[in-house]
Amino acid sequence: MTTPPAEAPPSPPPHETILSRGYLKLLLLSVVVGVVIAFASFCLVSLQHELQHQVWEDLPEAVGYDQPPWWWPLPALLLAGLLAMPIITRLPGTGGHVPAHGLGGPMLGPKDLPGVILAAVATLPLGVVLGPEAPLMALGSGLALLALSRSRRTAEPKTALILGTAGSTAAISTILGGPVVAAVLVLEAAGMGGAQLFVLLLPCLVASGAGALVFTGFGQWTGLSIGALSLPEVPPDVTPDAADFLWGVPLAVLIAVVVSMMHRLGPLTEAWTKRNTAVRTVLCAVAVGVCISAYALTTGRSPAEAALSGQATLAVVAGQPHSFSVAALILLILFKGLAWGISLGSLRGGPIFPAVLLGSAAGIAASGLPGLGTTAGLALGVATATAVVTRLPVTSSVLGVLLLGRDAHNQMPLIVICAVVGFITAEFIERSTKRGS
Repeated sequence: MTTPPAEAPPSPPPHETILSRGYLKLLLLSVVVGVVIAFASFCLVSLQHELQHQVWEDLPEAVGYDQPPWWWPLPALLLAGLLAMPIITRLPGTGGHVPAHGLGGPMLGPKDLPGVILAAVATLPLGVVLGPEAPLMALGSGLALLALSRSRRTAEPKTALILGTAGSTAAISTILGGPVVAAVLVLEAAGMGGAQLFVLLLPCLVASGAGALVFTGFGQWTGLSIGALSLPEVPPDVTPDAADFLWGVPLAVLIAVVVSMMHRLGPLTEAWTKRNTAVRTVLCAVAVGVCISAYALTTGRSPAEAALSGQATLAVVAGQPHSFSVAALILLILFKGLAWGISLGSLRGGPIFPAVLLGSAAGIAASGLPGLGTTAGLALGVATATAVVTRLPVTSSVLGVLLLGRDAHNQMPLIVICAVVGFITAEFIERSTKRGS
């Protein structure tokens, strides 16, 4: 007769954990960590944005061009590949997670920080079609874990996990519009509920809240631009009607299919670069440059619109939608999408920002359909594309609401529905792809 296993002791009620001395000390440490991480994040994104400005604005003007010529991305991305090659193949942490896997993966520690920072500063300003969100999250978790000794990180893995997550939240909140959307992103990705939700939520909120305050203060004090994901101008506010939803749902499906197809290039590129990684990383970077140059050649517009993470182009697409023809928007989706897909599997950065631009461009391109309009097109494009790449429909809805600002109240039903449609479509495509392989 076997002895029945002993029952695990019941977990303490949430209020006992939250009011315990150890947890209150953790909250205080999260505030301190949030301030330090905000300063480090400010330095990183400010440097990255300044280098980007030098490469794509000041240097072309210095050699006599009003805007970068069509061939400008070719040497820039070749240099990015040459710089990324030793970081990915030689340094601990390989410069960060492969962005094709999203923002997840094992938490990066202090020893991985040099590679992550070098990859972000050396390659993203040169035109790699990825965002700064993944490097910032790695920076946040790495710095947060430095607050704990190595022995304590080993002895108290739960404390290390909470503090590292709070650090990541504090870092990414600096460019995602504030603490709320960052906290929602982290918690939805973690899939926690009940007592665990509260235990993780409070350190994330206090760390990102304190960090956002410091980050904003440094921005106003220095006057430096940090290229956060924002829309300074949005189309006129309108009340959605039946036509918006009749067009919105099938358009959300179409956008989800297109973004999913582009994203699918990431795993394929990752598999290809696993052999002869050094050489193939450079070749992929050059291929990204070819896609960006092709956009400039076919449209006569600046290659900078298809390069980089897309924050600047997103602001123009949203604020001045009629400055792009429908053909130019379609070509932007095609060539930037290809460049993004290749970057996802071979280079280092975040996957979200370019996807938001792709969805926005698709929504604006379709806004001429009878009864749709630019406001609804922008709203459904942002929500759908974000849900596809993150697989987090709640986070996608919150981000869409924050980006649209004063228009968000009227567009909220469309944003939520399209985020769910995008999520379900992407899940269906992924399942069908796995069955077919």
